[in-house]
Amino acid sequence: MTDLSTLKYSPEHEWLRLEGDVAVIGITDYAADKLGDIVFVDLPAVGATVVAGEVAGEIESTKSVGELYSPVDGEVVAVNGEASDDPSLVSSDPYGQGWLMKLKVDPAAADGLLNREAYLALTGGGA
Repeated sequence: MTDLSTLKYSPEHEWLRLEGDVAVIGITDYAADKLGDIVFVDLPAVGATVVAGEVAGEIESTKSVGELYSPVDGEVVAVNGEASDDPSLVSSDPYGQGWLMKLKVDPAAADGLLNREAYLALTGGGA
């Protein structure tokens, strides 16, 4: 299981894990819970450039449609085809098999994101 205290978080409820100069990104369990049963994910194309704070994809659930924001600037180097084929992974394992995209980034870009304690404060401890 992922140590959630090692991740960085965005105010839009994405998490980020750095692996060298690659950032693995997904949505938090808090966001997945609020969305409900996820039925579709629309992810950016490999090679696309995404910008911090801007929409990079879409997540549809039985309750609503949510937007996937990029927490940092970067180039998409991978997307999770398993999550596209089985969107329930995003709900059932948001920090593991439910990751959404990998970006080539400047690792310093993650410095401005929230740590676990700050994210919990943002969500009222509900994450």
